Amino acid sequence: MISLITRRHRQALRLAASFIAPYRWQAFGALLALVITAGITLSIGQGIKLMVDQGFMTRSPQLLERSIGFFMLLTVGLAIGTFARFYLVSWIGERVVADLRKKVFDHLIELHPGFYENNRSSEIQSRLTADTTLLQSVIGSSLSMFLRNALMVIGGIVLLFITNPKLTSIVVVALPLIIAPILMFGRRVRNLSRESQDRVANVGSYVAEALGQIKTVQAYNHQQQDKQRFSHTVEQAFETARKRILQRSWLITLVIVLVLGAVAVMLWVGGMEYQAVSWQRSCSTR
Repeated sequence: MISLITRRHRQALRLAASFIAPYRWQAFGALLALVITAGITLSIGQGIKLMVDQGFMTRSPQLLERSIGFFMLLTVGLAIGTFARFYLVSWIGERVVADLRKKVFDHLIELHPGFYENNRSSEIQSRLTADTTLLQSVIGSSLSMFLRNALMVIGGIVLLFITNPKLTSIVVVALPLIIAPILMFGRRVRNLSRESQDRVANVGSYVAEALGQIKTVQAYNHQQQDKQRFSHTVEQAFETARKRILQRSWLITLVIVLVLGAVAVMLWVGGMEYQAVSWQRSCSTR
């Protein structure tokens, strides 16, 4: 875990926390809604169990109405909590990105002109718009999904331990074996995705530069050289995208094999345990 969180990551987390800090109450509300919705999602299975056991199996109208009412209460609570979580998290993401854009622009406008001679304005514009939009997606969506899934995994493991400790122990042991290769391929995909974005940005910058100075290009009869250079830039972007697609394809394949393989092993162990219990019961009744 320590190797995964590098010094650069810690600096990025501290910077993000400094922008989120002014909106701590909104963040607290989003976290509270997140915990509530995760708990309700884990409780829906129990609600369905009560509806089947007390409502349908007992054939009691009163118990059926009570179980359906409990299930509907969970549904309404989940809907309200999801609304609050989505609105607050999305609001925080948009607000943080707006503050970040203003702060970056205020810094850029004060820089020496020499900075803009060494850095293309189109690339700076892309960083200020496209990259901050990606940050908004991370804060307003990905982070929320990560926290929700983490809570559901922890709660699900606790419920599984209560239901069947043996099968749950197999799941807990298998998790590191499944997650480790996924993280390895995921890191490769992330690096290639970043490189692919840089390549695409180079393509856009070259187009803006060539078309922005089209009179100079045509005056010096430089069209053929620009065609060759642009073709080379596009092919570099394609090659990087091809590597990214290949790594992502391997990642998807690996996830399917490992996850379904673990499910198959768990089903095999559970089936063998069930057969052993059934055999013991049949022997005891003889």
